Amino acid sequence: MAPILDTVFAALADPTRRAILRMLLEDDMAVSDVASAFPVSLAAVSKHLQVLAEAGLIAQEKRGRITWCKLEPDALREASVWMAGFGMVEALDLDAFERFLEVELGEEKQEG
Repeated sequence: MAPILDTVFAALADPTRRAILRMLLEDDMAVSDVASAFPVSLAAVSKHLQVLAEAGLIAQEKRGRITWCKLEPDALREASVWMAGFGMVEALDLDAFERFLEVELGEEKQEG
């Protein structure tokens, strides 16, 4: 797996960081507003935001004295493409497979 994917999946592994991403889907938010949504310190939330920024999932921008966070919409593209590769293989329809075997095995019994 590419190093960037490792970083993205490591960032997504934490439920607090996933919750932050869900919040940022709505709109850009000030760091203090993000922090107010969690029962942890501002420093702890800032660390989560740093991990998300290092993974390229969010961007932080200073506007005056306030630091704003925004979701990077294309950041999950590579991870999505990687995960979609697993969806290319269709799930096995066990009922259809069982019917196929019944027909095939039934024909063999009739011939034998």
